[in-house]
Amino acid sequence: MENPFKQINTPLKEVPPELKSKVMSDIAMAKLIMDLAALFSYNMGHVIETVISKREKK
Repeated sequence: MENPFKQINTPLKEVPPELKSKVMSDIAMAKLIMDLAALFSYNMGHVIETVISKREKK
């Protein structure tokens, strides 16, 4: 078995353009889904903080 740590100091290879565009497209789609999920979901930390700060102390 080849030692993978010997490849650390080797120069990086260029990625094929079609693979690079596919990966960048997948990342953009994942970011869009994350942004939409954040837009349509509750920020629970903010909700809890607001409820605690507005609660009357007895």
